[in-house]
Amino acid sequence: MWLLVGLANPGAQYEGSRHNVGGDAVRLLAERRHATLSLERRQRALTASVSTSRGTVTLAVPTTFMNDSGEAMPALLRRCSIEDLTHLVVVHDELDLEPGRLQLRVGGGLAGHNGLRSIAATLNTQEFARLRIGIGKPPTKEQGADYVLRRPSGARREALRENVVAATDALERLLDDGFEEAQRWVNA
Repeated sequence: MWLLVGLANPGAQYEGSRHNVGGDAVRLLAERRHATLSLERRQRALTASVSTSRGTVTLAVPTTFMNDSGEAMPALLRRCSIEDLTHLVVVHDELDLEPGRLQLRVGGGLAGHNGLRSIAATLNTQEFARLRIGIGKPPTKEQGADYVLRRPSGARREALRENVVAATDALERLLDDGFEEAQRWVNA
């Protein structure tokens, strides 16, 4: 059993922003697997279940704001009966990776990401899997919030869309071939 959680802010004003690439990748995965994400109020998330040769996988996009992502975790983990947190994969944007780069790993730091901070605080651990989607850094640290919440335009928008497709390909590899093989493929 796997739980794939794509982080995003709710609302039309955040659609297409750099901060929402995690949720966008999980939504695209649901579309590829012909699954419909439905609102589960108790779980505070849009969810869908998909069957794979390796078992059932739950896809989720929390309906909380990014900084409160951890609020959705207890109910989602109960729904999936997941006790081994390495079977939780959080898909999120990463300022410390260049655009176009992905990284799949278990554990690691929070890198100032408030969504990860909220999840780690709720779970009392940082030892869960993450698919990090590189979005690059803003010109200055002070521009961080505006950078992640703004929709890029032109070539940058297309590059962001390509990053989402690549992240979804990585999630497909995880579902089809397992975590270790997906990790080798993504991190190569």
